[in-house]
Amino acid sequence: MKVLVDAFGGDHAPLEVLKGCRDCLEVYENLDIALVGSTEKINKCAEENNIDISRLEIFDAPDVITMEDEAGEILKSKKNSSMAVGLRLLAENKADAFLSAGNSGALIMGATMIVKRIKGIKRPAFAPVMPTSKGPVLLIDSGANIEVRPDMLLQFGIMGSIYMENVQHVEKPRVLLANVGTEEHKGGELQHEAYKLLKNSDINFLGNIEARDIPAGEADVVVCDGFTGNIIVKMYEGVAKELGKKIKGLFFKNAKTKLAAAVLSKDIKELKEYFDYNKYGAAPVMGVSKPVLKAHGSAKAYTIVSSMKSVIDFTENNVIGQIGSEVAALKAKGDEK
Repeated sequence: MKVLVDAFGGDHAPLEVLKGCRDCLEVYENLDIALVGSTEKINKCAEENNIDISRLEIFDAPDVITMEDEAGEILKSKKNSSMAVGLRLLAENKADAFLSAGNSGALIMGATMIVKRIKGIKRPAFAPVMPTSKGPVLLIDSGANIEVRPDMLLQFGIMGSIYMENVQHVEKPRVLLANVGTEEHKGGELQHEAYKLLKNSDINFLGNIEARDIPAGEADVVVCDGFTGNIIVKMYEGVAKELGKKIKGLFFKNAKTKLAAAVLSKDIKELKEYFDYNKYGAAPVMGVSKPVLKAHGSAKAYTIVSSMKSVIDFTENNVIGQIGSEVAALKAKGDEK
């Protein structure tokens, strides 16, 4: 398998990306990685930090999409950026997948316009996997689509179910719709119509879910519009971060609590690792015709390594092919009515 990696995507690029890609070759067998970015800057960074990149191919791309750039610039002034060039190479079948920790909006725009959607898919969607007390949950959409239609939410549910079953190996994933209450009549017209479509589909749809029940592991897939999903993700991250600070402050409050921290250090470390977003890999851009995945913007080397596991599983398990088949079957069923 050959994976293209955006060498200049993320807050700590290119250094952490280079280190992560180097480490990936030691962790995963039969993996080829090609970096996309300025050849001169990549080689300089590797030399200054004593990073062996001799096994990494480089595709030169002189520009960089920054976090401040408008999404549409990937098709205009930044069409020679590492992200744009990487997506074009993927579209031209020069590799099997593309990974970036860069600008989310630009990645969605580029994936949609350059790589193109799976036939029948209305809108691509971001789908991060997050920790809960009972295992991982996939949230779809988490920011790609602020405004959606009920049929799009149905497709999100189908795509999310296929991903969790094939990548996270969850049997009959529980799919629920994010809402302001669990009762069927809750929410607005969007939620009402989406509920009907999801209920009448072949996926394991169990109804509505309130945001407070997501961390408790009451769902394997949570379906929502991108506005709602992005708020859930950011709140999730913020609460986890602040809770971690409070726990740390509590254990280092005095000599007695420091002693307790020493006794519980292993358990605290395990808890921290369990809720570490880096452990859950990259978020797939669901609905595009080739594997495009987004690592966290603050990705470090070990984030790239865990993200590569998501890339490999997503690609090898033919998630895209299965989505295409399900969407085609759904359309055929609709045409029969």
